[in-house]
Amino acid sequence: MQLGAAVPNFAQAIASHAVRLPLTRRTPIASYLPLAEEADPRALAKVLAGFGHPILLPRVMGKTEPLSFRLWKEGDETETSSFGVAEPLASAEEVVPAALLVPLLAFDTNGTRLGYGGGYYDRTLAMLRAKARIVVIGIAYNGQEKPGLPSAPHDEKLDMVLTEKGLRRFPPR
Repeated sequence: MQLGAAVPNFAQAIASHAVRLPLTRRTPIASYLPLAEEADPRALAKVLAGFGHPILLPRVMGKTEPLSFRLWKEGDETETSSFGVAEPLASAEEVVPAALLVPLLAFDTNGTRLGYGGGYYDRTLAMLRAKARIVVIGIAYNGQEKPGLPSAPHDEKLDMVLTEKGLRRFPPR
C-alpha cells in the first residue's frame, strides 16, 4: 500500500490537528507504534503528551482477550510481541484509556473500520464502551477511504478519523 511515500508530510499534517481533537484535559490516550506502511501517529502522540496527556500503548494479552494499555513515553523500552509488534514492557503501569488512536487498513464514510482480522480492537472497544464513554479516532491516509466496507454486528465503528486532509467525524453509532 505505498501511501506513506505519497504523503511525506503525513506526521506533521496530523500532528497539526491535535488541538481540534475532542479530548478532555490530561486524559489518557492510547496510541500505537506503527508497523510497515501503517499511518504513523507518533508525532501526534508527542504533541498530545506535550499537552499533558499520558500516552499508552497496547499490549496483547492473549489471542481472544482484549488489549491491555500500558503507560509509555518516548524512550521507554519496548519488547516485540509474537506478532512482531513493539509493545510496552509487562511491568509498565496498566491504565484505562479515555481516547484511542487506532490503526486500520481502510475506513468508509460511516466510520466502519477494516482492521487486520484478529478482532483485538473490536473486542477492546466493546469492553471499554460497555464501561465508559471513550473517543475512538482512526489514524489513516486519506487514500485508505473505501466506499461501503462490509460490517458485522461485532465490528466497532470509529467516532472519527484523522488523515492528512484533517479530522472527520462520523454519525453516532
